[in-house]
Amino acid sequence: KGYPNARICNNIFANAQRIARLLDVDDPRNLKHRVVEALRDPLPPVEVKDGPCQEVVLTKSFDVWDVVPMISHSDSDPGRTLGAGTTVVRGKHFWGGSHIGYNRMNFRGPDYSSFQISPGSHMDQVVTHWYRKGPIPVTINIGIPPTCTMMAGSGFTYVILPRGCDELGVAGALQGAPVELVRARTQDAWSIASAEYVIEGYIDTTQKVWESPLAEKDDVQGVHPFHPEWSGYMGKSYRTYKFQATAITHRADRPLYYGLIVHGMDEHFIDGIVREACFLELAERIVPGLCVDTHIPMGMTDWGGVIFQVKKRRARDEGLQRNILTAALSISLGARLGIVVDEDVDIYNIEDVLWALTTRVNPKEDVLTICEGGFGQTFQPAERSSAGDRQWTQSNIRFSGAMGIDATRPFIHKDAFERARYNVEVVDLAKFYSPEQIRKAKEGQRDYAKFLAERGI
Repeated sequence: KGYPNARICNNIFANAQRIARLLDVDDPRNLKHRVVEALRDPLPPVEVKDGPCQEVVLTKSFDVWDVVPMISHSDSDPGRTLGAGTTVVRGKHFWGGSHIGYNRMNFRGPDYSSFQISPGSHMDQVVTHWYRKGPIPVTINIGIPPTCTMMAGSGFTYVILPRGCDELGVAGALQGAPVELVRARTQDAWSIASAEYVIEGYIDTTQKVWESPLAEKDDVQGVHPFHPEWSGYMGKSYRTYKFQATAITHRADRPLYYGLIVHGMDEHFIDGIVREACFLELAERIVPGLCVDTHIPMGMTDWGGVIFQVKKRRARDEGLQRNILTAALSISLGARLGIVVDEDVDIYNIEDVLWALTTRVNPKEDVLTICEGGFGQTFQPAERSSAGDRQWTQSNIRFSGAMGIDATRPFIHKDAFERARYNVEVVDLAKFYSPEQIRKAKEGQRDYAKFLAERGI
């Protein structure tokens, strides 16, 4: 509405099977393994002279509000905000590599915006290093290749993706062709050539901008609502560094704005797939061959936790699963729950995971508090509230600690934990019941009952 030359869409990533088809992967559960390959062998981006993202170039007297069809996510948002833009930093400002990530924004004027940076993130590392050393040139890219979108959601696994790494190179390896970049028109920066919209500009670390008018009026941070967050809670308004726009470029024919629904299945798969791969690679680097799979269920809120599946090979593997668990919850800022289970537990069925927690966990020995008093995330209300009467900012909070749960069976007692099994494969229901009777019986089964019946356990 109000943007006749624009289109909007959402939920492209809300279906794991669709993502698997995009990347020519047979099973969505194997997506992480494809990402691991790309992490190990990135395909660097290539520079091109021009691209569709610069078919229209606006450098003077522009108003972002008139060009980019930003959306309001909830009734408590302070109006329409920009949560779908992906920030690209390349070259010397990212230690010779390339970074792509999300930073929520609210344009408080025609050409300047707030720019929220998660403490500890790549962008936090960038602004810390370049603080008051001059403008930091960036581009905000909207409507980009799917693998670039997936890499943008991969935050807080920086042991695997350290500063100076080539995140766009990983995206290129994932899609099987280099990501094409075109030089920005007004900044010493690079735009994704196939993007629908690009906002060029720079981060000014000498100036601050409030995310919402109400927060500015009351001069208080971490109280007034602003933009839903990945944790499933409403975000809060803060005072951020200033983003100054210097140009808008876009495709000529009805460019597409990708809205990004936060804390939905769309954002879950965007954030989760690469993080699952990074945790799998982390485990492989700590103990080669022990971890066979990882999974981040929606209820773990993307950046909030992870489940490891391990296969102990011998008695002296005992305890290594805790090394993996402790490392993962320490390096991923904001993660609050990690679980490790054996290979006979289906990590994609949360009830089977609960079964393992119920039957294999000694609450005195197997529930670990990890990194208590360390560095958490203000996007988690449990961390924000630790500030008490002080403003709910990162400098005033303390991490209550993550909960690590070792739900694996002791290797030396493996036989005692053998799962009971019925030989369901030898029973042909069609010999005893009609197709309609079988259908009705299965309709009455709960999901976990179907899961158990199909496996005979």
